[in-house]
Amino acid sequence: MNSRTVLFLASAIAIGATAAPAAAAPCQSLAALALPRTTITAREVAAGAFKPEDSLPQTLPPNPPYANLPAFCRVTAILKPTSDSDIHVEVWLPMAGWNRKLQSVGNGGWAGVIAWPALGAALAQGYAAAATDTGHVANNARFAPGHPEKLVDYGYRAVHEMTVTAKAVVAAYYESGAALAYWNGCSTGGRQGLMEALRYPADYDGIIAGAPVNYRTHQLIGELWIAKAVHRDTAHYIPPEKYAAIHQAALAACDARDGLKDGLIDNPTTCRFDPKVIECKSGDSPSCLTPPQVEAARQIYSPSANPRTKAEIFPALQPGSELSWGGLAGPQPVFEAVDFFQYVVKNDPAWDFHTLNFDGDVALADRAAADLFNVIDPDLKPFFDRGGKLLLYHGWSDQLVAPLNSINYYQSVIRTLGTGQGDASPIRLFMMPGMTHCQGGEGPNTFDRMSVIEQWVEHKQPPARIVASHATNGTVDRTRPLCPYPQVARYTGTGSIDDAANFVCKAESR
Repeated sequence: MNSRTVLFLASAIAIGATAAPAAAAPCQSLAALALPRTTITAREVAAGAFKPEDSLPQTLPPNPPYANLPAFCRVTAILKPTSDSDIHVEVWLPMAGWNRKLQSVGNGGWAGVIAWPALGAALAQGYAAAATDTGHVANNARFAPGHPEKLVDYGYRAVHEMTVTAKAVVAAYYESGAALAYWNGCSTGGRQGLMEALRYPADYDGIIAGAPVNYRTHQLIGELWIAKAVHRDTAHYIPPEKYAAIHQAALAACDARDGLKDGLIDNPTTCRFDPKVIECKSGDSPSCLTPPQVEAARQIYSPSANPRTKAEIFPALQPGSELSWGGLAGPQPVFEAVDFFQYVVKNDPAWDFHTLNFDGDVALADRAAADLFNVIDPDLKPFFDRGGKLLLYHGWSDQLVAPLNSINYYQSVIRTLGTGQGDASPIRLFMMPGMTHCQGGEGPNTFDRMSVIEQWVEHKQPPARIVASHATNGTVDRTRPLCPYPQVARYTGTGSIDDAANFVCKAESR
């Protein structure tokens, strides 16, 4: 890229907030855009004509809404910031009705795919949208041995390189840079958002980070803590048909503590639930737990800890999560954690999770990847000083990432800011009763995340109450306010308990 082009792109981005975008440049001309170590292709996609099957493999949801997508310019780029890098990026540009904003979307697990559904959702709302596979193909860690630069790409570099490329492509196509840039991700996508805020504070104006796996090395160890609990021997394994009985016992112990019996545990940390209450009196059945199963369940509800120092490694799953325990307590340990030790920590594809040492192996894991994967430094001052806003959310019934991890991170940032949790705080956390990992569950689990962050960034309206909804077979059957932590939703005493209008946000009473 010559100096004249650099100056043009910088100027376009700088004036984007005030200048109306000019008519878009021809889509195909973007292939000639000269960006360092980048190969670009571009083509127009007619309304409803996008088909992902000619692209990188991935698991698609049933009936993806691609038929409703508007016409767009599809830019695919391959970025090679190092000789061992192979980062695939997609930037989708509305051919009409652009809202003059960029929305980048995150990944899950080990990434390795382009998030087509999330790209499509952003495009349909008028955003220029960007996504990356983070530099490898397939949602596993088998790319890592012998490729340290690819591990850096996955850890943090690919998302930043994607962001720089997407902003340049947007400025070239619309002849006006994006006025604002937003990040929208959950799980690994949440971690990616926090990594952007920490390492590259100028990349985004607003960041949405759901259920972030920001303490990634310890979170993966926490997953194997649960696997070892239920696979110590056959007697400790809890069959999935028993999950419902454990869940009902947890609700019986914890649901009504908030003054309302509604099938939701609004703050599980205020309740002590011991699964021994459903220990089998004699024999065995789907409605009770054998003594070894009680022991395993207790370990699931306990934080992983160093057996020598007793120091916590990662928080525990909470009462209310039982219906989805199969993710971590199922017949096989979760693949992403096994992959981590086989291909990143031990470099041994035959490594057996039964051999995991919760003392020495934790240090090995941190030495192997903490600098690349973890975002536990709470000093986000450069991001906040630019006016950046950070929206965190996490389901209390998350079955994969312990909810207290988000609370721990949030509190560390608040302590570092030293400004408290008032309206002026640039970070908010919303805990969601009954929601599982990123979505789903028995509680209200859907809210308009982009509207919330836009009101905050663009109109200086921090979210004081967010209405979330739950739907069954596509029909909304419950709404409930989400409250900024540590506040909780409390029933006013009149009206339907399924209507958010009948709840207020209040400080938790202990």
